[in-house]
Amino acid sequence: MWRILKWLFYLAVLGAVALVIYAYVGPYFGADFSAPSEEVRTPVQIDVE
Repeated sequence: MWRILKWLFYLAVLGAVALVIYAYVGPYFGADFSAPSEEVRTPVQIDVE
């Protein structure tokens, strides 16, 4: 049982490290993590009585 938990812990740590590396190296390979920068305006009609 402890062996399985140990391997799951190792996999979780490895996945976290891989995610951090991808966040730093991803833009060099064409991944774009920036948020869209366009303004959106939607009219709202409020009925107050």
